Amino acid sequence: MYGYPPALRRTGFVAPKAIGRFGLAAMEARASRAPTVARPLPVPPAATPLAPRRRTVVRLWLPLTPLFLLLAPFALLLAPFIALAPRPYGERPFATVLGVGALLLSLGGTVVDVDTPEALVRIRIF
Repeated sequence: MYGYPPALRRTGFVAPKAIGRFGLAAMEARASRAPTVARPLPVPPAATPLAPRRRTVVRLWLPLTPLFLLLAPFALLLAPFIALAPRPYGERPFATVLGVGALLLSLGGTVVDVDTPEALVRIRIF
């Protein structure tokens, strides 16, 4: 049985009865388990053809570059508030905003392809 930390013991903390008995119930359940025997899976009859599974296809085009260009003036107007940020980020607010903007604009042309047996996902950022 696990003990409680000293801070909880000093406060008089007592676990609810259900939790206190859980450890005993788990040990009893483990002891009563019979060893399992591996059985072969039943084979479906050959007369019933299985329907082919449909593969999900997701294609998404995100025109983020025009969105970033539209929002850039607001970022430049709010740049002085970055001066309130902690030391490494708040020293040069306009340089920080321009650096983040350059990073976001560099995402243009990014293509993400995820190909699994269940789904095909293609995301294009331009």
